[in-house]
Amino acid sequence: MKKIINQLLPFIKKFKRHVFFNVFFNLLYAFFSALAFISLIPMLNVLFDKTAIVKEAPKWEGILKIKDYGEQLLNYKVSGYLEDGNPQMALVIAVVIVISTFLLKNMFGYFAMQHVMYLKNGVLTDLRKTMYNKIISLPISFYSKRRKGDVMARILGDINEMQNSFFIVLELIVREPATIIFSLILMFTISWELSLFVLCFIPIAGILISRIGKSLKKNSLKAQQESGRLISIVEESLTGLKIVKGYNAENIFKKNFITSADKILKLKNKIGLKNNLAGPISEVLGIITIAILLWYGGKLVLVDKVIEGTTFIAFMGLSYAILTPAKAISKASYKVKNGIAAADRVFEILNETDSMEDLPNATELDTFKDKISIDNISFKYDDDYVLKDFSIEVHKGKTVALVGQSGSGKSTIANLVNRFYDVNKGSISIDGNDVKNITKKSLRALMGLVTQDSILFNDTIKNNVSLGKPDATEQEIIEALKIANAWEFVQSLPNGIETNVGDAGNNFSGGQKQRLSIARAVLKNPPIMILDEATSALDTESERLVQDALENMMRNRTSIVIAHRLSTIQNADTIVVMQKGNIVEQGNHSELMTQNGVYKKLVEMQSFE
Repeated sequence: MKKIINQLLPFIKKFKRHVFFNVFFNLLYAFFSALAFISLIPMLNVLFDKTAIVKEAPKWEGILKIKDYGEQLLNYKVSGYLEDGNPQMALVIAVVIVISTFLLKNMFGYFAMQHVMYLKNGVLTDLRKTMYNKIISLPISFYSKRRKGDVMARILGDINEMQNSFFIVLELIVREPATIIFSLILMFTISWELSLFVLCFIPIAGILISRIGKSLKKNSLKAQQESGRLISIVEESLTGLKIVKGYNAENIFKKNFITSADKILKLKNKIGLKNNLAGPISEVLGIITIAILLWYGGKLVLVDKVIEGTTFIAFMGLSYAILTPAKAISKASYKVKNGIAAADRVFEILNETDSMEDLPNATELDTFKDKISIDNISFKYDDDYVLKDFSIEVHKGKTVALVGQSGSGKSTIANLVNRFYDVNKGSISIDGNDVKNITKKSLRALMGLVTQDSILFNDTIKNNVSLGKPDATEQEIIEALKIANAWEFVQSLPNGIETNVGDAGNNFSGGQKQRLSIARAVLKNPPIMILDEATSALDTESERLVQDALENMMRNRTSIVIAHRLSTIQNADTIVVMQKGNIVEQGNHSELMTQNGVYKKLVEMQSFE
C-alpha cells in the first residue's frame, strides 16, 4: 500500500490544491457530523422540559471554556422564552441550531467530494496519458511475448479499477477516521463508561474483516489478468474475422471466450462474496454494540440517574456516527485491495525500463552522406540465432536487395537497421556512427519504411499519408499519391483525400492500401528507403502500377529491398542471397544467374519466399 502511494505521489503533487481542500472540508464535515447529534440535545430538552434555567447572561472566560459558554448562552436564551410562556419560540431556536448544523455538515461534505473528484479524475487522466506515452516509447521487443489485450486491459480496465476503488483511501485516511475521533471526544465528555463500550467494537470488527479480506488482492489480480486475456480474444477475433469465418472456426473462438468469461465470473463471485460479508459483519457487530449500550445506558439513566435521558439519546446518535464510518472503512478496505492489485499491474508497465533508451550523449543525425555498414552482426529473438556473422555495406544511392526463403532473416535486417531491436553481436553504423549512438528519432527520420502488411489507421487518407510529414500541403499529398499511382482511385472517391480509410484500411483493396502506404513513404521523402516485401500483397495489375512508382522513388536514393518477386529486385545494384541467417551468394542479377547456384534456382521457381 505504502509503495503504491509513493508511486502515485508524483501524479498527486500536480493537484495538491485539491488534496488540501479535500482534507480541509473533510475535517469540517467530520466535526459537524459529530456536532449534529449534540445539537439535538437542546431540542430534546425543550420537548421534555429538561432545559436548565439560566437567568443571567454568561461571561466569556476564554477559548478553553467555549463549550460551557455556548451551552450557558443557549440555555439563557431558551430560558427567557420559556419563562415568558413562549415555548414554541424556544423550540424554534433549538430546531434552527439542528438544521444549521446538518446543513453545514452536508455542505462541507459536498465541497470535499468536489475536490476529490477533480483530484481523482485529474490524477487518473495523467496516469493514463503517462502510461500511453510509456507504451508507445517501449521497444517492439517488449511486446513480442505479450498479449495486446493484456496491455489494453491495463490502460483501460485497471486504471478504471483504480479510479473506482483505490482513491477511496482519501476517505479512509481523513473523513471517516476524523468523524470517529470527533465523535469519541464528544462521547467521552458525556460518559467515559459508555464510550469504552463503543471502543470495544472497532478492533473486534477490524480483526474479523482483515481475516476475511486476506485473499482479496490475489483473486483481484487473477481476475484482472484474465480480463486482459478476454480482451485479447476479442481483439484477435475481430482482427482475423475473415480467417475465423473462412475456416469455420467460430466455435473454437466462442469456446475460448466462454472459458475466459467463466473464469472471470468465478473469480468475481469469490471477490463479491467476501466483499458482501463486510456489511453484514459490521451490521451485526453494530447491533450488538447498540444493544449493550441500551442496556447499560438505560441503567445509568433510570437507576443510577447519572445521565439525563435526552443526553443519552444524543450519545446514541454519536455511537451511530462512529459505527457508520467504521462500517464504511470495513467496506472500503475490500475495494482498496482491488485497487492495489490494479495499481500493481499499471505500475508494472510504468516502471518497465526501456532497454533501448537513447544514450545521454546520443548524436542527432540529420543527413546521410556515405553508407550503411552492417558489420559482422549476430542476432536472436529467443534462443536460436536468426543472423550469424552477417556483413554487408549499402552505399549512398545504391539499391541492395535481400532474397531468400522464409526464416532466412531478411525482415530481421530491416528491423535492425530501423533499430526496432538491437544486435547481440557486431554493429550497424550510418556514416561511421553506430546506430546505438544515434537518437532513435533522428535515425528513423532518415528512413522510409513500407512493410508487407499495409498498416493504415482509422482516419482520413490525408492524415494517413501525411503521418511522416504532418505539415505537408494538400498539393504535396496529391503529388505523393500520383507517384505511388494512388491518385487515380483517390480522386474518384466522393471525399477525395478526406475519405476515411476505415478500420485498418478495410474500405480499400490490398493493392490500394499498399499504394497509400507507399505514398506515405514518398511524402516523407527520406534519404534511405526500406521496402519489406512491399509488393507481395499486390495483384499483377497493382504490382505493375506500383513498380514504376517504386523505381522512381528509389532512383538516386539508398534502398534496402526485401522481396520475393523477380520484378522488384532484378535491377538492384547488389542482390544478397540469404539462407538460415547467412549470406550464401552476392552480386547483381546477371552475375548470380551465371553462378548457377541458389539464386538461379529461386528465379526459376519465381519465388523468394
